[in-house]
Amino acid sequence: MKTLYCFVGYDSKEDIAYRVCKYSLLKRASINVNVFSLKLDELIAKNFYRRDVDPLASTQFTYSRFLVPALMKYNGWAIFCDCDFIFLNDIAKITENLDDSKAVYCVKHDYTPKEKHKMDGQKQTIYPRKNWSSFILFNCAHPKNKMLSIDLVNSESGAFLHQFKWLDDSEIGSLDERWNWLEGWTSNHNNRTPYAVHYTRGGPWFQEWQDVEFASEWLTERDEYLSKKFKL
Repeated sequence: MKTLYCFVGYDSKEDIAYRVCKYSLLKRASINVNVFSLKLDELIAKNFYRRDVDPLASTQFTYSRFLVPALMKYNGWAIFCDCDFIFLNDIAKITENLDDSKAVYCVKHDYTPKEKHKMDGQKQTIYPRKNWSSFILFNCAHPKNKMLSIDLVNSESGAFLHQFKWLDDSEIGSLDERWNWLEGWTSNHNNRTPYAVHYTRGGPWFQEWQDVEFASEWLTERDEYLSKKFKL
């Protein structure tokens, strides 16, 4: 794979999180990576996104992540990740030994958060396959992903989309848990080193989340990004 396409969820409340996520990804990549931000106003302007405001949506990219196959014109492989990630390893490794029969790959977490709220006071919701959709490797050319039309993504329920209900279970590939290392959770049962940390409860860009796991790694990455004035 000569070029990898990555779509990072963008929320105006977490601009610095997006920038540090992108910086950490590009800095360690050994192949050409094109990173795109899923900015809601741009998707609306291009008529890709037409949903009404959902009061239960915790971010501005709650639904737009499922537009990735359409944005890729149903060709090739592409990654989606939330903006509250930091990459600590080479993203190219994720492209090794992919199976074309899989429509998506994700980390199949069995995750039940204890907190009732996350980030900037957003309610922490609990549902089957929680966090599976926070990091998705899409096989955009897979026939089943052609079901993810612009119209369907704009009309289907959150449960349908986030639980991958357009797919058979056999079409959902499994990624190493280290690609979606849930801060405050994964370390309880995994003693290895994460490839990508997901600050799912809230990250150190929020004042009240300064003491989370891997806070120092994120802050170091942020300071390096700011010192270099990395162009994004």
